[in-house]
Amino acid sequence: MDPNKQTEIEAAVLRRLLQHLDERKDVQNIDLMNLAGFCRNCLSKWYVAAAEERGESIDYEGAREIVYGMPYSEWKERYQKEATPEQKAAFEASQKSPHA
Repeated sequence: MDPNKQTEIEAAVLRRLLQHLDERKDVQNIDLMNLAGFCRNCLSKWYVAAAEERGESIDYEGAREIVYGMPYSEWKERYQKEATPEQKAAFEASQKSPHA
């Protein structure tokens, strides 16, 4: 595959992932962490790291705004729910797992 085409495709996939997450605000970060081992905050950190690797600068809050589609504080206020005891227990168990 042509490297430029591959980059375009990968960029399109990321945009679609972000759109999907935006459409599924009911899915909490702890759900993502428990099931997939990453969340919206992880994507934000990866965005910062990828930018830095390419000589670009974006702070974590700026990356979060890209991933969340709004300032994180606004998203948190509007959509984030308190984690249930079951979600917290699953998260703690996943952190002890050898593949975490």
